[in-house]
Amino acid sequence: MLRVALPLLGLPLTGTAATEEPNQEPGSPREPPPGLALFRWQWHEVEAPYLVALWILVASLAKIVFHLSRKVTSLVPESCLLILLGLVLGGIVLAVAKKAEYQLEPGTFFLFLLPPIVLDSGYFMPSRLFFDNLGAILTYAVVGTLWNAFTTGAALWGLQQAGLVAPRVQAGLLDFLLFGSLISAVDPVAVLAVFEEVHVNETLFIIVFGESLLNDAVTVVLYKVCNSFVEMGSANVQATDYLKGVASLFVVSLGGAAVGLVFAFLLALTTRFTKRVRIIEPLLVFLLAYAAYLTAEMASLSAILAVTMCGLGCKKYVEANISHKSRTAVKYTMKTLASCAETVIFMLLGISAVDSSKWAWDSGLVLGTLFFILFFRALGVVLQTWVLNQFRLAPLDKIDQVVMSYGGLRGAVAFALVILLDRTKVPAKDYFVATTIVVVFFTVIVQGLTIKPLVKWLKVKRREHHKPTLNEELHEHTFDHILAAVEDVVGHHGYHYWRDRWEQFDKKYLSQLLMRRSAYRIRDQIWDVYYRLNIRDAISFVDQGGHVLSSAGLTLPSMPSRNSVAETSVTNLLRESGSGACLDLQVIDTVRSGRDREDAVMHHLLCGGLYKPRRRYKASCSRHFILEDAQERQDKEVFQQNMKRRLESFKSTKHNICFTKSKPRPRKAGCKKNGVANTAATNGKPPRDLGFPDTANCRLQSLRTWKRCHGEGRSLV
Repeated sequence: MLRVALPLLGLPLTGTAATEEPNQEPGSPREPPPGLALFRWQWHEVEAPYLVALWILVASLAKIVFHLSRKVTSLVPESCLLILLGLVLGGIVLAVAKKAEYQLEPGTFFLFLLPPIVLDSGYFMPSRLFFDNLGAILTYAVVGTLWNAFTTGAALWGLQQAGLVAPRVQAGLLDFLLFGSLISAVDPVAVLAVFEEVHVNETLFIIVFGESLLNDAVTVVLYKVCNSFVEMGSANVQATDYLKGVASLFVVSLGGAAVGLVFAFLLALTTRFTKRVRIIEPLLVFLLAYAAYLTAEMASLSAILAVTMCGLGCKKYVEANISHKSRTAVKYTMKTLASCAETVIFMLLGISAVDSSKWAWDSGLVLGTLFFILFFRALGVVLQTWVLNQFRLAPLDKIDQVVMSYGGLRGAVAFALVILLDRTKVPAKDYFVATTIVVVFFTVIVQGLTIKPLVKWLKVKRREHHKPTLNEELHEHTFDHILAAVEDVVGHHGYHYWRDRWEQFDKKYLSQLLMRRSAYRIRDQIWDVYYRLNIRDAISFVDQGGHVLSSAGLTLPSMPSRNSVAETSVTNLLRESGSGACLDLQVIDTVRSGRDREDAVMHHLLCGGLYKPRRRYKASCSRHFILEDAQERQDKEVFQQNMKRRLESFKSTKHNICFTKSKPRPRKAGCKKNGVANTAATNGKPPRDLGFPDTANCRLQSLRTWKRCHGEGRSLV
């Protein structure tokens, strides 16, 4: 079984040979079976999974210890601490076992550790911010990566020709271009680990992080093309091979994005039919997203781009289809897997650096690589930003450019790619491995330690930790429609025009196809805003008269506990006694105290919003879905009651039958009010001014009149 199991974390399955029975010679007597053993040590059967669990446990405990001191984590990024911990653990293992036992294997990294991190980033990426800056992201990811790869490789080759690199480093121009292709790409894991702790503004973060995700296609193409050219030999490379290399850039990038979108479509369509099997919804999300990654990897496409587009494309429809419990399960499971994978990656990077038998040192190559990646990164950012600022509404200033240049971190992707090199084809592999380890440690530790003080010193705009208010959302949508209309009027098909067209296409076709009908109706923004306002109104009502009700009497989301409040109101006394008396406090003729008056007012304010159990629920169990708890049923009934009450009020107002103080409206003959016929209207006399001081009474009276008139077949004008 262990031979079939995947070798996670690079652990050797040494114990599997012991489980095989030795070959018996024909004719030799069989040994008698051993007696019954009370205790048997079977370490070889659980060695691999046990060590995997042990490494994850050590990494998790290390994170707990790091965060015990707020001062340490505020100064030192968590990725740096994990790398240092890996160095310590690797040194201990090396001293005990006399050899490096555990390494970061490329297969383990690309197939098991990287997908959860990329899926988490793509699924929870702010899509509006990403597509608003898509032009800048693609420019830095494609043009910037090509610039860094070719300039770094050519500069290192020139350094060797100048005699500043030792002659023992046997590498040609194609070898240095291959090394430049893998060392020049910004690593998404390192960027996430450092930039999330720095808390720069959203635009700066999405540009750097989006570049690190989308440059995977360019890195994969350059790495494979240069590696193929090295294996073929520079003398055997034809002109058609260069054309194929350029074409493969589009095939790998667009193919990876297409694979991700196809699986996003399948995932959204599948979750549309999981209403009766809610329990498998989180499984479908992870399974199909991982299938997108493996499919792209199998077809030699960009797997990172595939899973990123899958997460971006499916979130809107999946979140609308699955239940609230499934959304919570997906969120926390995805965050947990990504955090564990990131922790293991940085810790294994430190452990892998201890094994000095796989790498060789050359000072000229190491120092030259550090200088060239920093210099060409800064130069490329300045040149590309100058071009982009000619077209951007909000230009990137010099401070943003400094942070972007300094934030080009390298990580485990470069290390895994350099380990995959063939030593027989690339004789300088050991020197490239040593240089890559130094570059990764320098960018993650040195730049990671100094980027937070640099951001504070430059006074970079930080991220604002608040949700947009309803007013902000309203103005944002208004400006979007105005700009789209302006572009449509002047005949310019710009960004706002195409986004408006896409939203119309999505609303007309995709949402109706990929969302179940009930979810599509609930996704309407007006209903969503109304629901939030409903909950906010109910909480504000309770806050205004919190001494009237106890926490047991009302259960709403995010409501603070009021266990210390005395329950002495008339309403609560009647509820506790279980009396069948009328709870309408307006039938009380005399209100003798201010407390009773306040109790009556609060009762009528909250009568439509309080939770009233309609029926008894029997306890039941199902393997296919999770039943709604009392909290969800309560929230639904509160929302439905308030919605029904306000819609009925809206209907009565729409038919113009609500009386006001200033301008009374005529009533039809035969319509009654409070059980008395409107005789004044029947006799031809003008109606009296029946103004209602209470808006709730006006709405209630209008609703009753509307029901009576429509019940008798009359029409209201």
